[in-house]
Amino acid sequence: MAFIDKIKERAKADKKTIVLPESMDKRTYEAAEKILKEGIANLIIIGTPEEIEKNGKGFDISGATIVDPYNDPNKQKYIDKFVELRAKKGVTPEMAKEQMEKDYMYYACLMCKCGDADGAVSGACHSTGNTIRPALQLLKCKPGVSSTSGFFLMEVPDCELGENGLFVFADCAVNIDPDSEHLAEIAALSAQSFEMFVGKPAKVAMLSFSSYGSAKHERVTMVADAVKIANEKYPDIAVDGELQLDAALVPEVAALKAPNSKVAGKANTLVFPSLEAGNIGYKLVQRLAKAGAYGPVLQGLSMPVNDLSRGCFAEDIVGVVAMTAVQAQDAAK
Repeated sequence: MAFIDKIKERAKADKKTIVLPESMDKRTYEAAEKILKEGIANLIIIGTPEEIEKNGKGFDISGATIVDPYNDPNKQKYIDKFVELRAKKGVTPEMAKEQMEKDYMYYACLMCKCGDADGAVSGACHSTGNTIRPALQLLKCKPGVSSTSGFFLMEVPDCELGENGLFVFADCAVNIDPDSEHLAEIAALSAQSFEMFVGKPAKVAMLSFSSYGSAKHERVTMVADAVKIANEKYPDIAVDGELQLDAALVPEVAALKAPNSKVAGKANTLVFPSLEAGNIGYKLVQRLAKAGAYGPVLQGLSMPVNDLSRGCFAEDIVGVVAMTAVQAQDAAK
């Protein structure tokens, strides 16, 4: 069974309620029809009757709850919560109402915050920034987490590396140039995400163009420092580096470049030194190896909110909703 099919089965076993705020995009309805038909999650779609009628025509979404942001009986509750959360920023009830009506992602996050939904998925027609910003303002990060980051769950066909071809790649979506502290935190969050989704122990490689000091540069030092911080702060996680990619994945290369490593040659969770490296890396594997790339999945938030590529297909939305539901199951434990 493919990875995403296993995730769908897990989602079905304990159905969660996921909000889809992009009622202006037809892919939302195509995905919603599939999600409801397969029983993956309960769905809330935020939109006016006119938006639903125009964009949802031809799709059976009768099992979804439709919330009109202009005529929702719970709206005042969400306005009050918005003002409470953003009072120090000077947000008034009028400002909250206007923002919620202008940007449905704010409405979705408030539904999550008030316990009326378990997670949200957006990004088919909104940028990553516009998806993450309301979540950071209203839901915030988990206690002890300084910032969110984004990973892809990569499923490489006919591959014995990683966990039989399964990997987490991070950060591929959010932090452009993380420092050592942030890299260490990304490593810890990525390890947790790998274990939650794959069910196997994470082995985290902190990647660089150097292995164990084979090259000298401030970028190498930054990654090496991140490894030290990660091992000190998260001693229960198997983290090592800095490692070149071949040393991280290939046992024969690891034996030469990092012979005493607990991770080298068997890494399944790859932490890239920058967003450009991570973003290029996942797309190379996706295109050249014909790998499945599920994400970007956000980690570190207090409740699951996930992003989509603006070039996504409806089936991608289905997969991310299933992953969001599994995150919500984990958060409820």
